[in-house]
Amino acid sequence: MKPTNPVFTGLQTTIFETMSRLAMAHGAVNLGQGFPDVDGPEDIRRVAAEALIDGPNQYPPMLGLPDLRKAVADANKRFYGLDIDWQTEVLITSGATEALADTIMALVEPGDEVILIEPLYDCYMPLVQRAGGIPVRVRVTPPSWDLDLEALGEAFTENTKAILINNPMNPAAKVFSDKELNQIANLCVQHDVFAICDEVYEHLVFDDQSHWPLMNFTGMRNRCVRIGSAGKTFSLTGWKVGYITGPAELIDPIAKAHQYVTFTTPPNLQKAVAFGLAKENDYYEGLAGDLQQKRDRMAKGLEALGFKVLPCAATYFLTCDISGLGIGEDDVSVCKKLVEEAGVAVVPVSAFYADHAPTHFVRFCFCKKDDVIDEALSRLSAYLLPETALASR
Repeated sequence: MKPTNPVFTGLQTTIFETMSRLAMAHGAVNLGQGFPDVDGPEDIRRVAAEALIDGPNQYPPMLGLPDLRKAVADANKRFYGLDIDWQTEVLITSGATEALADTIMALVEPGDEVILIEPLYDCYMPLVQRAGGIPVRVRVTPPSWDLDLEALGEAFTENTKAILINNPMNPAAKVFSDKELNQIANLCVQHDVFAICDEVYEHLVFDDQSHWPLMNFTGMRNRCVRIGSAGKTFSLTGWKVGYITGPAELIDPIAKAHQYVTFTTPPNLQKAVAFGLAKENDYYEGLAGDLQQKRDRMAKGLEALGFKVLPCAATYFLTCDISGLGIGEDDVSVCKKLVEEAGVAVVPVSAFYADHAPTHFVRFCFCKKDDVIDEALSRLSAYLLPETALASR
């Protein structure tokens, strides 16, 4: 039999799906995969339900419904001061992962180098490789997650076509500093490089910090592609509605890739997301505030159990140093023990590196109900501190 494509043949199932399956098999609390355990705002869901009944339910415009494209442009202006032409500079996709695939297919040619920052979301590397691109990896390393600017500069060459930056960053829960973003922008301009900006966690930023897109930095307006996600902004991850903002000359070829991947996205969901993007500021502030409280709740409990909790400026995730716990040789074995013996599923951070990964960090997802967080902490306490758990009965 002739071989299948080597990029995907034998590729392991995503770590999130693997841990979710283990969680189900062992009746564990699932703090591995990054999805909320409650659905998003009811008014947004009602708009989607009514639009489904009222119709139309036929193909919407390939670029996306005008109402949603206008709403995306308005949100760019409202939150970041970006003037976006909704007709030529916005594209709606079936999720942010499709947006990434479309963008990489449209911009990357065989032999092009694409800079990726580790730890990286797991779809980045295979998508670049499938497009014929050559991944060039630069790291941010725990516990500080600082970007090595010297190594970043060395990564840019005459063959660099693009840099893919996830900001705010999963799994590091990092918000890139102005110094780091300025250097990325300067290098992109100097080397004539595109920036693919995965900004799906843009509204999930804590401690009175704010997200500022790379597109706003000097020289980046016409070389940046900005990707957002209704799934993260409205806690509706199953809807898979993404949006791309960028200059018309880049949106055009990206839209051509999109038309041969999914062509379009369900119209009722597009209508509902347009409604959601127009919500008042108190919605967005409440979303970040609620998640910050959950972060603090989980961090306090984990620290009491002996985990070294790393800083978390954004996203759904806490990273912890497990080196002092003495429950496994590395993060993979610790995660296996926790799901099988403690009944709590978490993710090894080494899964977000291609090789030579740090091996004593695990990631907890905190976008869960308080009682779910408390149950996970109780199970971990019973496993890690059995004498204390018995004494409290």
